[in-house]
Parts: sequence; structure tokens; C-alpha cells
Amino acid sequence: MSRTSSSGDELRASLEARRHLGPEYEDSLVEGFLEKMDQEIDKRVDDRLAARARTESPGVRPSVDAGQRLALAIISLGLGVPGTIAVSYSGLSDSLLGFILVLMWVGIISVNVSFTLGRRRQS
Repeated sequence: MSRTSSSGDELRASLEARRHLGPEYEDSLVEGFLEKMDQEIDKRVDDRLAARARTESPGVRPSVDAGQRLALAIISLGLGVPGTIAVSYSGLSDSLLGFILVLMWVGIISVNVSFTLGRRRQS
């Protein structure tokens, strides 16, 4: 790892301060320098980890919730359309036929709405 100019400046400043203050302040000067270098190392490690996390982060994956919504939509249509066709060709009277179709689709819509509202409350 190459030293940056700030690291070199810190070292030169610490050595210059030792010359002016004398050897009795050497321990505190060294501790101060090492503390600054420790902070610099921590900053560099954090920067590298952040850069690595950005490059290694997976692309946007669909959530489990999106898969469940898709499955519910497929099942709703898979049951609703054939059910509508079957009831339509059953030979029932028009009033009973309309009642059964409305009841069936209201039930399917209710299941979908309750699923959606339940998911919003959990989030």
C-alpha cells in the first residue's frame, strides 16, 4: 500500500514536533501519529468494503411477495374463466346464471383484495 501525501505530511509533522518538543514528548507524539494512521486505515478499509459491496451486489431480484401475487393472479384467472364458461353453458335460467357468476367473481376479487391488503399491513 503506497502512502498518501497526507500520511507523509503527518509523519513529517510528528518528527518536526519531536525535534521542537524534545524526547520527553515522544510517546504522546507517536501515539497521536498512530491514532491518525489507524483512522486512515479504517477509512481505507471501509472504502474498499463499500466498493466491493457495490460491485458484488446482486441485481434486482423479484421478491417472494411478487411471486405470490403472480401465483394468485394465475390461479384466480385459471379458476374464474373456466368457471364462467362452465356456468354459462350449464343451462341455468338467466337470473340464476347471473347470480352465480356475480357470486363467483365477487369471491375471487375478495380473495385478491384481502391478500393485497394483508401484505400492505405487514410491510
